[in-house]
Amino acid sequence: MRIVAGRWRGRRIAAPKDARVRPTGDRVREAWLSIVQPWLAGARVLDLFAGSGALGLEALSRGAEIVDFVEQSPASLAAIRANAAALDAGAAAMVHRADALRFVDELPAHAYDVAFADPPWDTGLATKVAEQWLAVPYADLLGIEHRVNETLPGSNDRRRYGDTVITFYRT
Repeated sequence: MRIVAGRWRGRRIAAPKDARVRPTGDRVREAWLSIVQPWLAGARVLDLFAGSGALGLEALSRGAEIVDFVEQSPASLAAIRANAAALDAGAAAMVHRADALRFVDELPAHAYDVAFADPPWDTGLATKVAEQWLAVPYADLLGIEHRVNETLPGSNDRRRYGDTVITFYRT
């Protein structure tokens, strides 16, 4: 994988050594970050189910001030830390070992400017993340990646990329 744009454009990052991780493809990530680009300058960003950290690191590369990466898997946590260190992200990359739904449940409204969620597919987690945001909009802009055959509640802003959809929520 590589960083698509910004100050780290072209730099390679590693995926976790975990067969359960499905990294967001470059094409989808590039489209997703291009959509949220207007909100990134100086933004506080949340990367849920962070995996390799690619979405959050891309946001930092494009001007976000800080990213909180939330992940449970030891292999993913190691990959996020290694990728952030390789890019010299420093204190702008905050890594949290936590359950994403529990982490979000503790957040007040508007805690973040932008949030990304890329939960494991076919588990119902994408719907749960959307429901939590609908109850308390913890970010001004939320994008959730999920399989094309899943429809999330409360939004009609769906962007399709093959079998992948990003559903957006805005305050």
